[in-house]
Amino acid sequence: MTGMEILKPVVALAAWTMVMWLWMYATRIPAITALPKSDDPNADVGWTGAKLEGLIDPKIQWKAHNYNHLHEAPTVFYAVAIVLALVGQGQGVNLMIAWAYVALRVVHSIFQSTVNKVAPRFALFALSSVALMALVLHAAMAVFTA
Repeated sequence: MTGMEILKPVVALAAWTMVMWLWMYATRIPAITALPKSDDPNADVGWTGAKLEGLIDPKIQWKAHNYNHLHEAPTVFYAVAIVLALVGQGQGVNLMIAWAYVALRVVHSIFQSTVNKVAPRFALFALSSVALMALVLHAAMAVFTA
């Protein structure tokens, strides 16, 4: 079907999110295990990821922060890409923009999870946001002018 090519970057970003999930837990579980043990058997009951801030190395937390970020703006990407696929507009320039969005989010993930300097990280986020805005604009044009 015409326009379904845009589902490839959708699946690629979903797969990348799972890679980040694995990386997060591969580093986080050993860090949690290495925390000093409490005599209270309920010491870790009801913990959230926020509880770990300040308890484990921030560099380990960076992976969790990025995993959470992959559930924010990318949800708009998933929705708009599916809309573009449904209206037959998921090829050509929209497909290129979608792949650019995914590439920028992957680079952003790696950067945030390793270096985490705010200015370049924000630049990557801003560029990906511009790509996302373009996709939203193209979807709006396709849906509202059809």
